[in-house]
Amino acid sequence: MKVTIAHNNYDKTLKTVTYLKKILEEKDVIFDAKYPDVVISVGGDGTLINAFHRYENQVDSVRFVGIHTGHLGFYTDWRNYDVDKMVDALLLTDGEVAKYPLLEIKTLTESGETRYHLAVNESAVKRVSHTLEADVYINDELFENFRGDGLCVSTPTGSTAYSKSLGGAVIHPRLKALQMTEIASINNRVFRTLSAPIVIAPDQWITIVPNADHFVMTVDGARIDVRNAKKIEYRISHHSIKFDRFGHHHFWSRVQDAFIGDSKND
Repeated sequence: MKVTIAHNNYDKTLKTVTYLKKILEEKDVIFDAKYPDVVISVGGDGTLINAFHRYENQVDSVRFVGIHTGHLGFYTDWRNYDVDKMVDALLLTDGEVAKYPLLEIKTLTESGETRYHLAVNESAVKRVSHTLEADVYINDELFENFRGDGLCVSTPTGSTAYSKSLGGAVIHPRLKALQMTEIASINNRVFRTLSAPIVIAPDQWITIVPNADHFVMTVDGARIDVRNAKKIEYRISHHSIKFDRFGHHHFWSRVQDAFIGDSKND
């Protein structure tokens, strides 16, 4: 087993990483930052998502383990004081994994160039200082003419992130569905949109055709300036992100802990 550690630079995290490296070295674990079998992320969800993008070209052969050193996250299963248990489980596991859907983003430019991105959580299309105008297609059929600040397309796991703040539903990750939410849409006697989140089946796709030669696209929060894009297609990827199942907590328990808290203490 080849392992690498991704982490942020907070003091609590660095202390955890130092201890984790010591335990792994005592177990004669091989460290390989170039071609790891397991990526151990120490920090929070943001740290793990950054680690995913570092190894996204190896996503089919890499699995992830998350240790959180702050608040409980949706991708970080273990707490910093569980390092010994995590290492023991890692070395004893038979490799069974939990898989989560990924979002595939395909951008086609006016010159015919095609660019691909993968997202764990979501991708959004926006304009910075002007209204975004775009035609929205579902399976190549025109669905609506959008006017507003932007559109967000999310994975089921991403439904608890930016999409939720836009009024989207929380979707269980076993449902390989895409969700599109509107960002401050304009609805009046001239412009009309559905003005509600939509959830589409795993064999369907969403295409956004922007009526602008320059806009901003985000992929898991990272900003990409896009020029002369003909269209952007969103669909469920045939790739998935894999986590070791041994520490994986119940999805709805995560949702309850993150957004509701312990009702017994109210």
